[in-house]
Order: sequence, then structure tokens, then C-alpha cells
Amino acid sequence: MVTTCILSTGNIMTAGAEVIRRPTVGGSNTELVNSLREKFKAVSSADEPAPIENGNGNGAHAHAQRRKVEEWTSVGEDGIMYIPAAANNEPEVLVEDREEYDVTVKLFYLPHSPAASRPQHTQDAIRLVTTALGIPTITLLIISFPHITFDADDDEHSPPADILSWAHTYRSVEALHAAGTIARIGLAEFGTSRLEQFLPHTTVRPSVDQINVRDCCVVPRPLILYAKQNGIELLTHNDCADVLPAETLKSLLEEFGVVGAEKEVRPLWVVKYTAVIRSRGVVENKGYILMTEIDD
Repeated sequence: MVTTCILSTGNIMTAGAEVIRRPTVGGSNTELVNSLREKFKAVSSADEPAPIENGNGNGAHAHAQRRKVEEWTSVGEDGIMYIPAAANNEPEVLVEDREEYDVTVKLFYLPHSPAASRPQHTQDAIRLVTTALGIPTITLLIISFPHITFDADDDEHSPPADILSWAHTYRSVEALHAAGTIARIGLAEFGTSRLEQFLPHTTVRPSVDQINVRDCCVVPRPLILYAKQNGIELLTHNDCADVLPAETLKSLLEEFGVVGAEKEVRPLWVVKYTAVIRSRGVVENKGYILMTEIDD
């Protein structure tokens, strides 16, 4: 039996500076893991530390004890397990009018995510983000496919099967754009060659290409020219190539008693969302939501 789980951090801007860190090179995203850990600590801690006997009949107090997993997680009518429970992770809706914000969402499809399931995963991810922020629309959705990295030499040639798989997923994003849920669409790690192969399969062309230039420091000139010719804005990032390895997530869930060592954990997708007050350039709300499968 497989249990599907939704994990969420809530607004990490109100969680304290200790959860905000730069991503580690070649490892999991430190900010994501730290923010999940701090959220789990907050909702799993018992109100009062448990008393312990000190040998002479007087009760000393231990450090704060954890509540049972069932007390800070929940299972919905659809069978999905929410970590933490919805009651412990109330939406933190945006304060200003919607038009005051730029809301950017980056959706990472992880290696365990079946290509055929990604259209549904896309809808689920956007629905969860808009619910968390209390808004109907996203300014920009950037989608990041697994197993691809930006090639500074600009010679990445993707197999036709990959192109068709990406196009299948992209059509679900175009549907969200047509419905008015997403204003702009972006891709991640697409160099000139990859864009040339992919764009003929699109109806709504991406307006953004986000690339990691950590290894090459500068954006290749051919990509700059190609993007300009096709009306694509180039953005950079420093996200990890594998934003959440399965072993990292399993270790975190074991730490809080959600799974045992014998369980298999398969993270499927992660979304990072950021709501910025446009007039002031201030980040009001930032968080992560992810879906994973756990083998029972």
C-alpha cells in the first residue's frame, strides 16, 4: 500500500532567520530542509515537558516532549496524509490587494515523478499554493524538469522522447495559462539548443528561462541573442540540481517518527513560492510545499 503525503512549511518569513540559508552545493536545499524541520518541531512539541523521576520522589522536568504523530498530522477524505495537519498549517493569506504582488512559483518535478502524472501534479501544486496564499492567480510559474542541467557550452541535445514528455507536461501549464490562473510561464535550465528543439511544441511560448550559471559565471552570448529574438527573459538562480533527494526527506521523516527505517520514501515534486510586494520589493510570504509517496 502507498500513502501520498503533502508536506508544507508555511510562511518561512515568519519562522525566524535560522531556517533561511543558502543552498548547499551538490546537496539538498538547506533552506527547504531547515524550514520543514523547524515547522515539524513547532507542531510536534508537547505543550509541557514530561516529568521524570530523579530517584527521591521528586519530579524533574525533561526537555519538551513530542506529541504522537497522529496528533500533528492528518489524513483527508481523499486518503492523502498532511504533514503537518491542515489545522496546524492555516493559510497565511496576503494582506494587500492581489494586484500589489508579484507571486512567483517554481515547480520542481523530481526524479521519482512519473512523466504521465506531471499534468495532475502541476494542477495539485498550483491549487495548494493559491489556497495557501488566498489568491486566484500566479504571476509566474517556472517549471523545472528532472535530470537536466544548464550547459554553458550550449551543446545540450535532448532525446526526442524527452522533448515529447516535456511538451505533454507543458500543455497542462498552457491550460492553466488559458484559464487565467497563470499570467506567465517559465522554463529552467534551457540553453539555445534545448529551446530550439522545444519551442515548436508549444502554443504559449515561455516568457522566462531561468538558468544556473554557478559553473560558468556568465550567460553564453548565443543564448542571450536567441532569447532576445524570441522575447524570452533570462533569469539566474542558485537552486540545487536535486532539490530534495529521497534519502534526505526520509531521514527528516524518520527524525520525527513519521516513518520507520524500513519504509521507502519517494518525493514527487516540490514547489517554492514567493510573494513580493511590488511597490516596495519586500518579500511578504515565502514557503515550500511538496508531495511524496511512502510505501506502507
